[in-house]
Amino acid sequence: MTPSFILPEYTSDAPEVSMLMALLAALLTFSEYRSDSPSFVEFRDAPPYNRIRFVALFAMVLVTSLIVLHRYEPAGLNLIVSGLSAVVSGWLDFPYSPVRLLVLVVGEGNRGLGVETIRAAAGITYVIGMAGVLALLMAIRLHGWPAGKGAFNVWVNLPLFDPTVGGDVVARLRRDGRINVALGLVLPFLLPGVLVLFGDRVGPIRFSDPHTIIWMIVAWAFLPASTVMRGIATIQVARLIEMKRRRAYASAMAEEAIQAA
Repeated sequence: MTPSFILPEYTSDAPEVSMLMALLAALLTFSEYRSDSPSFVEFRDAPPYNRIRFVALFAMVLVTSLIVLHRYEPAGLNLIVSGLSAVVSGWLDFPYSPVRLLVLVVGEGNRGLGVETIRAAAGITYVIGMAGVLALLMAIRLHGWPAGKGAFNVWVNLPLFDPTVGGDVVARLRRDGRINVALGLVLPFLLPGVLVLFGDRVGPIRFSDPHTIIWMIVAWAFLPASTVMRGIATIQVARLIEMKRRRAYASAMAEEAIQAA
């Protein structure tokens, strides 16, 4: 609901739709976390994984909304956020960078907000996404996530993963994790190309609604970061399972040695 609260009413024709979608998402999240059995939300019982993702997503939406608001009301907090974002985006806007690709694609079809606004929003959201990935790495390094606060239930936290299908569980988790990490690194470059391909197939894309631009930039930054985080988390789960196997094997060998003695 943040863009509808922050931006002026005349910037969007349907703020009620945003409110409805936010309410549905809130009800879905509440029902998921209140139910005894999981449905499709991963790592729901392994904080702070989903908390980091939510904070990163909220920060992206909030900062991008303030940057867009600066185009209509250039004063106060909007001016500060826009200025800092412009500095950050200047560091990331170099040839063949993902920020440059998004600016080239979205800026061509934008006549309302301007290229500088798109560049500032893209740069700061990309940095926030990287900060979310670093926060997860710190949780793993410093607190031993996900086993830092007790046992880790694979069925509850990975409801879509079937351990009975395929080969070894550890090998499958590592493979899936590496695929997710690789995909997350490629997505910032791939998504602008998808927009270009869509425009060539359907027609030139004209970005006239600020709300559409906000969610497009946020999706461009959040999806890759979330995919990388999922890959890192999956690899960490595989590492924990392998360590548990080694401990169980060592314990069994010790018991056999004692019995033999």
